[in-house]
Amino acid sequence: METDRPPRSGRAAPANSQPPDPALASAEMEKSGCPPQKQGGIEPLPSGLLPSSLARHLFPNTREAICLKEKNRPSKHVPGCFGYPLSIFFIVINEFCERFSYYGMRAVLVLYFKYFLNWDDNLATAIYHTFVALCYLTPILGAIVADSWLGKFKTIVSLSIVYTVGQVVLAISSVRDMMDHDHDGVPDDIKIPIALSMIGLILIAFGTGGIKPCVAAFGGDQFEDHQEKQRSRFFSIFYLAINAGSLLSTIITPILRGEECGIHTKQKCYPLAFGVPAALMAVALKISEDILLPFVKGSRWTLQATTMDGDFGPIQIKPDQMQTVNPILIVIMVPVVDAVVYPLIKKCHINFTPLRKMTVGMLLAALAFFVAAVVQVQINPTLPKFPAAGQTQIKVINLGTENATIQFIADKEPVGVMPLGSTDYFTFDTPLLSDIRVTYGSETFNQSFTYVGKQRHTLEITNRDKSQAELVVDGLIEKPEQGNNKIRFLNNLNSTINITMVDEFPYVDYFSFTNYSNFERGAKNITVNTGFESCSTTSLPFGYGSAYTIVVEACNSSGLSLRYVEDIQANTVSMAWQIPQYFIITCAEVVFSVTGLSFSYSQAPDNMKSVLQAGWLLTVAVGNIIVLIIAGASKLSEQWAEYVLFAGLLVAVTVVFAIMAYFYTYVDPAEVEAQLVEDEKKEKEPPVFQNGTGPAVQTQL
Repeated sequence: METDRPPRSGRAAPANSQPPDPALASAEMEKSGCPPQKQGGIEPLPSGLLPSSLARHLFPNTREAICLKEKNRPSKHVPGCFGYPLSIFFIVINEFCERFSYYGMRAVLVLYFKYFLNWDDNLATAIYHTFVALCYLTPILGAIVADSWLGKFKTIVSLSIVYTVGQVVLAISSVRDMMDHDHDGVPDDIKIPIALSMIGLILIAFGTGGIKPCVAAFGGDQFEDHQEKQRSRFFSIFYLAINAGSLLSTIITPILRGEECGIHTKQKCYPLAFGVPAALMAVALKISEDILLPFVKGSRWTLQATTMDGDFGPIQIKPDQMQTVNPILIVIMVPVVDAVVYPLIKKCHINFTPLRKMTVGMLLAALAFFVAAVVQVQINPTLPKFPAAGQTQIKVINLGTENATIQFIADKEPVGVMPLGSTDYFTFDTPLLSDIRVTYGSETFNQSFTYVGKQRHTLEITNRDKSQAELVVDGLIEKPEQGNNKIRFLNNLNSTINITMVDEFPYVDYFSFTNYSNFERGAKNITVNTGFESCSTTSLPFGYGSAYTIVVEACNSSGLSLRYVEDIQANTVSMAWQIPQYFIITCAEVVFSVTGLSFSYSQAPDNMKSVLQAGWLLTVAVGNIIVLIIAGASKLSEQWAEYVLFAGLLVAVTVVFAIMAYFYTYVDPAEVEAQLVEDEKKEKEPPVFQNGTGPAVQTQL
C-alpha cells in the first residue's frame, strides 16, 4: 500500500501561546535524549512561536534542529540494500519490463504499418508520431488521477492492466490467419486489423502514458530526506533501466519479426514480435501487484536505415535493429557522464547547472540532425529515380545475337544495345511515346505498345528464330526495403523450364519473365530443369535493397549459364554511418533527459511530483505533434532538407530556452512549504505592540 511521507511542516502554534522558557526548553531537550547546549557550540533553536518542524527548515544548523531531525525520523525499519530501499530494485525491474514491452512494440510498428497494413511512408509516419504524441499527452491524466484520487501505486497497477490488454489486442490484430479465410495471404477485410490495431494502440497510449509520471515519482518517494545522494543516483539507474529494456527489445523484436510464421501462408511474424512485449508487460504488472505491494512503475531514422547496407562483417543488422545503438550508448554513457564528465567539469570550476546541462543537450540534438542530413546526402546518389506523374521509364534487354538499335521517339537519338546486353532506364514523357522501331543489321520492324505512366518497363528484343519485341511493366515503384532483394527470371532458352531458387518458378516459357520475388541477402542455390537437363549453380551474393533480372542463357552438360541484369543498385552506404548521429543524440539525451527527469522532481512540491513529471513528459508529446505538423505541411521533397529544418528549429528553441534559463531562480520546495506555513501562522496570530502587549478586548475596557 502506498504511504505518504511525514509532512514537512508542523501545526501552527495556538494564537494565545506564550514563548517557552529557554531553561525549561533545554531541560526538555535533555530529557528527550538530546545533548545539552555547549558554550560556543551550535546555536539553539530560535525561541518564539515557530513550530519545530518549520524551524528545522528555516534554521537547519541549530542544535535542536539536528537533534529533532534525528528524533523525528520514522521509527519503522525499511528494508534496504546497499543504502537503498529494497522496493527501489523492484521498481527498476518493473520499469525494465515495461520499457521492453513499449520499445519492443514500437521498434517494429512503423514497418507493421507499411508492410502489413500496406500504408505509404507518410501515413505510416503520421500515425506513428500520433501514437507517440498520445503516449506523452496521457501522462497528465495519469498524474491527476495519482495525485488527487488513487495514489501512485494504485494508478500504476490499474493502468498497467489497460496497457497489457492493449498489447494483447495489437498482437491479435497482426494474426493474419484469423482474418484470411481464403488463405491468399491477404486479410479478407483490411479494416478489421486496422480497427484492432488502433484500439490496441489507444489502450497502450493510455496505459503507458498514465503510469509514466507515477513510476519515477513513486521511486523518488521511497527515499528519506537524508538520502538525497541515493535519490539522485536512483534517477540515473532508473534511466539506465529504461534504456536497457529498450536495448534488448530493439534487438530481439526485429529478429522475431524477421521469422516466417503462419498456418496457411508464411509471412513476417508480427504476432510474435508484438506478443513477446505483451508477455513482458504482463510480467511488469505481476511485479507491481505481488512484489511492490508489500513495500508500498524512430521513425525517420529507421526508414533511412532501410536504404543502407547492414553488413557489419560477421553480423548482419536489420534496419529496425539499428535503433539498438541508442540504448547501447546510453547504458555506456550514463555512468561515464555521471562519474567522469561531470566531476571533471566541476574540477574546472565550471558551474554546470541543470538548466545549462539541458541547454547543451538541446544543441547536441540539433547537431545530430545536421549529421543525419549529411548522411542522407551521401545516400541520395545511390537511390533509384522513379518516373514522376506523366512519365514512363524503359530499359532494353537484347537477347539476340547481333547489335540492335532502338528508336523510341522519332526526333530523338536511337539507343544501341550489344548482343546479350542491356541498358539503364530511360525516362520519357508518356504522351510522346508511340511505336518503337527496332533495327537488327539490315532488318527493321516497328511495334506498338501500351505505356503506363509512373511505371518502369522492360523492353526485351531478340532476332533468334525471328525478330520480335515485348514490353513488360516491371511493377517496381520503390526501392526494396527491409533488407530484401527483388529477383525475377527471364527465359532465353528455346523450351519451357522450371526454376528453383528457394521458391519454385514453374513453367517459365521462352522469352517470358517471372514476377519479382523477395529474397534475403546472400548467395542462393539456383536449379533449372528443362525436361531433358537439370543444371545447378550458386548465385552471386545479393546485398541489401537490390533488384535483378536473371537471364537463363544455357543449361547443358557444361552447366548452367546465367546473366545478371541490375535493375536497382544494392544499398552501398553502410549503416555504420548512422552511428555518429546516434552517438550525438545519445549524448544529448543523457545530458538533457536524465537531468530534466531529476530537475522536474526536485523543483516540485510533494503534492505535485507526479503532475510535474507529467508536465516534463508532455514536452515529448508536443515534440511529436510538431513532427506531425511539419511532416504533413512540409513541401520539402528531399529528406536531408527535412533534417536540416528540424535542426534549425531545435537551435531556435534552444536560444529561447537559454534565455528563460538565465532568468530562472532555483527553489527548494521544502523551504517554500515552510514559508507558506509561517505566513499562514502569522495571519492567525494577534498583533503584538511595541510595549509587548496585545490589543485590549472589549471585556477589559
